[in-house]
Formats: sequence, C-alpha cells, structure tokens
Amino acid sequence: MPLAEAVALHASERPHSPAFRMEGRVFTFGELAAGAKRILPAVQRSAAEATERSILSGPVRLVALETGNHPLFPAAFIAATAAGHCAALIDPHLPEIVRRRMKERLRPEVVIRAEGDLLRIDVPSAGQSRLLQGASDAPPAIPAGDGGEPFLVVFTSGTTGEPKPIIRNRRSWRVSLKTGQGFFGLGPETTTYAPGPLAHGLTLYALAETLTAGAEFVGARHFEADQVLATIAATGAKRLVLVPTMLRRLCERAAGSPLTSVGQITVAGAKLTTADRDAARRAFPEAQVTEYYGASELGFISVSRAKDRHTPTAVGKAFPGVRLEIRDERGERLPAGETGTIFVESELISDGYIAGGDGAGFRRQGKLATVGDLGFLDEDGTLHLIGRAGGMVVSGGNNIYPSEVETVIQGAGGVNAAFVFGLHHPDLGSELAAVIEPGDGFDHAALERHLAADLPRYKRPRRIWLCRKMPMTASGKVAAGELRQWIATENSALERLV
Repeated sequence: MPLAEAVALHASERPHSPAFRMEGRVFTFGELAAGAKRILPAVQRSAAEATERSILSGPVRLVALETGNHPLFPAAFIAATAAGHCAALIDPHLPEIVRRRMKERLRPEVVIRAEGDLLRIDVPSAGQSRLLQGASDAPPAIPAGDGGEPFLVVFTSGTTGEPKPIIRNRRSWRVSLKTGQGFFGLGPETTTYAPGPLAHGLTLYALAETLTAGAEFVGARHFEADQVLATIAATGAKRLVLVPTMLRRLCERAAGSPLTSVGQITVAGAKLTTADRDAARRAFPEAQVTEYYGASELGFISVSRAKDRHTPTAVGKAFPGVRLEIRDERGERLPAGETGTIFVESELISDGYIAGGDGAGFRRQGKLATVGDLGFLDEDGTLHLIGRAGGMVVSGGNNIYPSEVETVIQGAGGVNAAFVFGLHHPDLGSELAAVIEPGDGFDHAALERHLAADLPRYKRPRRIWLCRKMPMTASGKVAAGELRQWIATENSALERLV
C-alpha cells in the first residue's frame, strides 16, 4: 500500500494513535495526515511559479527536501511525494558548496528548508521564498501517484567523491514495503526507534515501513547514546534500526543495565563482528538481531539472522524475492565459491543514476543489476561480500580513494604494481590495506619514508602484503576479487609485510 494511502487509512481508523515522535513533539496519525494535506497545496502553488523545469523529464515536479531531522519532515515528505511530485533528499549537514552543486545539477522547482519550528519553501528560478504556514484549501485526500512514475531521489557517493543522485519509482518501494512488512513482522505495535539522518536511505526507509504498518516512529535530531537509551526506556521502543557504530555505542553505555523492551534490532551499512553480537545480547537480551546487506541503487540484497553463519565475509542469503548471481568481467556466470561481481535481480532495483551518473557503480546486464561489489556464493546460497572494485574507503570517518594511494605507492622505487582497498575493522569501519608486487630494488624502509612524505597518516595502509606475481585479468588489470579471496583464505602467494 502506498505510504500516503496507509497514513490516511490509519488516520481514519486510529486518528489519536501516535505516528511520529521527535524530542518532545508527538504527531498522531490524524495530525500527520492533516499536516501533509496542509503542505501539499503550498508545494503545488510554488511548483507552478517555477520559471525553469528540473532535470526530470515529463510532468513530474521535483521538490528538494533540505530539512534534516525536523519534526515536520514526515508531513513534508508525504506532500513532496504526492502525485505529480518527486522528492530529492539533501542532507543539510553536508558542506554548503556540495549542497549547492546538488541543487544546480537537479534544478528542483521547489526547495523546502527548516526554519526553527517551521519550514520555508523556496522557488529558486522565480526568486520566491516564504514560510510554509499551511493552507486553508487542503484537499480531502492526498493522491498516491502512479506506480511507474519517479517519486524519490537519494544521493550516494561515487568513486569521485561527488554525491550521485539515484532515482526510484513508486512501484519498487511499494513492493519493498509489502515484502519487508511480512519479513520483519511489522505491525501497529512495533514502535521503531531509528536515530539516524532521515536524508539517508536506512532511516528514511525505516520511517516509511513503520508508518505504513501503522506503528509509531521515533527519531532524533542527533545521535547521542545516553539520550537514545533514555528514549528507548521512555517510549518502550520494540525495534531499533541502526548502523553498527550506533549499536556499539549503545551497548557500551548500556553496560549493566539491559533494556528488555527491544525485541528486534535491524542493522545495515557495515558488517557486525562476533563481539558486536555478543555485546548486543548483553545490552538487549530479548532482541533478535537482523543484519542486511543492500544498496540504495538495488534495495535489499541479502539478510542474516542469528541462526545464519557469521564469518568475516558472510552477509546472509538472498532477501525474499531477490535472485543473486556472481559474474566475471566477461559477464559469464561463475560457480559457487568463485569470486566475481555480485549481480541482483529483483523488483526493488532503482531506475539508476540521473543523467547516467559518472560511469561507475550501478549498471545493468539484462534483468540483472550491480553496483560493482565483489563476492562469492557458497553451495548453500550464502553470499560472501569481499568489497567493491575501485570504491571509496571510509576509515575512521575519513574518505580515502584507493587510486590516490596506489599512485603514491607505485611512485616509490622498486614497486611493479599496487592494489589498495579497505578491509573491515571493528572500530574504524574499514582499514586501508595494500598488496604490492615488488620489483628490483624494493626496500621496505624506503617505502615507509616515501609514504610518510607523501601521504597523511590516515591514508597510509595499516596492513601490507607482498605478492611476487599479481593475479591479472584478461584485460591486464589486477584481479581484485582473486586478491581479496587470497587474503580471506590466507593464500601462501601472499607474504605479510605490515
């Protein structure tokens, strides 16, 4: 069921039931539906004032939501995604120059920003700006829109570091919400707390699936572990949706004071360690931890629960309705156990990048799609994630581009080839690693001096292996998947240097 229709249904059946809570402000389903109806006419009038069209083709009007975690976000989101509109989510915490480039690229007809407890609506092309006070001509209902039309633009970071806009149609989200509601067992009693940014996919999706199920969603302006624990206790939240770093902070602060109201914890964004799961059992003894691997471009890919195998690379089995394949660089399907590019076939796949992106990341091959992640499938269908070819590495909050580090390494004397990538790290998220093919005159001490002179400390690989003969692809490139598998299996072709 479309989000707007679901909220309207809950508003008619249970108008006084809480729908959205953020730091002292609570909106019932009746208030949420009424708020969206008041905002919609203002958005429509503002879109009609625009003198230039957005990057989207056809009649769809683009509304940029730049509010961040604001109490009025859910009502604005419902209005911004009503029939004939598509919402683009821009995180206000990004640098101003980055946000400006995002809007210059998309050219939205309307921009909605936070201004204190209220919202401000801008029409950039017409030079108009006004506080959004609501409207007296609110429609009797909010049209949900046709399933095939675009309704959402979210951003992801590409290998160039510039955020790339991903466009999604309504049908893919409706299928995802319907499947996820049954899989996660969501109902009106499943109060969900997700303290992450609503401009990002994990928290936004948690909001949509919670409201669709008729349950209360609890958000936070900012994540602060002690405040989150207090809110869980006060609201009796039954489900948490978090990234691993948040879960670790909560487990640390909850030491000795377990919270038993939580029955489900959904985690995504990075892989949990065995220590993470043990800590979660102590802090939330009644909770079942569900970990999923997905991508904004592809939706859910695989899912792992307590009964599944938890190795450093295993990310569970295919999500319901998803089919997985591993293919080599020629597009040929690989058998179980062989590493290649992970391809997905499902109804959850997005329409791709607006204006084609930067040529990296998302691509299609028939009904299959990929974002370039590397992995392999076991005989029992368990997916193992090795990493992403050429992808940016985030280590300790720092964005690191492997190609930059490879160039520096290869500039040192006695180096024939270098491959730099990220490996999972329980605290940093990822740590930078390198495999080097040494040549004549290679000297470890000289390499260390070279790296210290040319790279800041956080860009220097923390783990280095030597490989006397790098595995190569048919096209003459380093076989990234094979190297990662060698590391995972401790292949004797590699010699640990650091």
